[in-house]
Amino acid sequence: MSEFDAILVGAGHNSLACAAHLARKGWKVGVFERNVTLGGAVKTQEYTLPGFRHDFGAMNLSLFAGSAFHKMYANELKSHGLEFAPVADCFASVFPDGKWFGVSTDLEKTATRIAALSPADAGAWLKLVAAFPGEAEHLFRLLGSQMGFRALAGTGWNLWRKKGVSGVLDTARLLLSSPRVWLDENFVSPHVKATLAAWGMHLDFAPDISGGAVFPYLESMANQSFGMVIGKGGADTMIRALEKMVTAAGGKIFTNAEVAEVTRSGGRATGIRLASGETHTAGKAVIAGVAPRALDSMVQGGSGDAGFDTAMKKFRYAPGTMMLHLALDGLPDWSAGAELKTFAYVHIAPSLDQMAKTYCQAIAGLLPDEPVLVVGQPTAVDSSRAPAGKHVLWVQVRALPAEILGDAAGEIEPAAWDAVKERYAERVLDIIERHAPGLRTKILGGAIFSPLDLERENPNLVGGDQICGSHHIAQNFLFRPMRGFAKWNTPVENFHLVGAATWPGAGTGAGSGFMLAQQLAR
Repeated sequence: MSEFDAILVGAGHNSLACAAHLARKGWKVGVFERNVTLGGAVKTQEYTLPGFRHDFGAMNLSLFAGSAFHKMYANELKSHGLEFAPVADCFASVFPDGKWFGVSTDLEKTATRIAALSPADAGAWLKLVAAFPGEAEHLFRLLGSQMGFRALAGTGWNLWRKKGVSGVLDTARLLLSSPRVWLDENFVSPHVKATLAAWGMHLDFAPDISGGAVFPYLESMANQSFGMVIGKGGADTMIRALEKMVTAAGGKIFTNAEVAEVTRSGGRATGIRLASGETHTAGKAVIAGVAPRALDSMVQGGSGDAGFDTAMKKFRYAPGTMMLHLALDGLPDWSAGAELKTFAYVHIAPSLDQMAKTYCQAIAGLLPDEPVLVVGQPTAVDSSRAPAGKHVLWVQVRALPAEILGDAAGEIEPAAWDAVKERYAERVLDIIERHAPGLRTKILGGAIFSPLDLERENPNLVGGDQICGSHHIAQNFLFRPMRGFAKWNTPVENFHLVGAATWPGAGTGAGSGFMLAQQLAR
């Protein structure tokens, strides 16, 4: 048995950031991870062939690069090997009519592309970009603050001082609007609207869901203004640097160490019991980076608050995803234009209506006939991820049902994911082939992760949900993961939650882990 000040359950990036900050503040820290590999959904492995490094889940590390944690510890993380690969051509979409649109850090390039689709939209884009620094100040303040009435009031107060009542109301309206409402108000071209709306689908916001407008807005403006970064050599550059930071500060990390129970005494968390039976004590805090569903078994006998326990069991997860990793002899030959080979992401999401239909099909338990595809081309930016002249393709398929009740295309009989994933992967390849003929001839190897496979690899990805819970308004901000517990607290004293299921939600920003660590270390 070992004694720690803080024990962290799981070694995702939020847990590691939390552990690193606490260890730097003198806490004796122990991190316990059930898998051999650290990182949760942020890891990079050779899933297809030797020498081809594929990001399991997260590929985009922009949120981490811009995070408060990185700002504080950038030099130390760099000394531990953290390295980013900057992206100038950030994201694009291709369309059935042969057209495409993409956002690059070169504003003139982006505006020229928009003008070719709609001169009015080019003007609207330039106005949005010019206004973005002022808007970003308030939005990033909100998203980077501990969630509570004080944070909301502080953001509102700053807005009121700088922009008056109208500014407060405009920001509130953006936060409440659906992607379609915001896009229709600002743009004319269906191609521009669809390109931006695709970002909403990354975070469980189909075009007509309230509260989703802010994500297409922030992603498009941030990519235009700041660009994007991915991890040099793979997203795990972040995890390896965090691991070294923890251990350099005296923290201990244990792998193959599955936590079976949070031990308690007198309503207070006192440590953990591993599946092996081994126990460890924590004098100040037990911090779990787990999906709410895991709490039923981890907090045995309940938390003592029936409302909290029920809410955790009923926590709503987003639709699932499939990951398709390909080792390629060359990048896809996009028929819409060779310039698309330079982009980090190419979305295949042809219209707002198609995205809305896809989302509804998944929610109804149907395999979508036209899923949204996020085609990542990391080796267009970072050639170190594959042997010389070769490439990897990172294909995220959204949105999919966790349990298959039917097929919207009427081609695949309902069955478990293990039985149908290869056939559905062929549908995905067919869709890419329409826009990049000859892709299959370039494939050297492949690996398919169905929603079920994703959950097997990481239990936090419930039903293949890669964002660990819907971010709809009723389960976000003050309500993430539930009302009264948005500050990573639980009814059990000294027991805390971090990760994508808690505020500020999914992404690689390490916000929950770092903000909780700052709160505890005071």
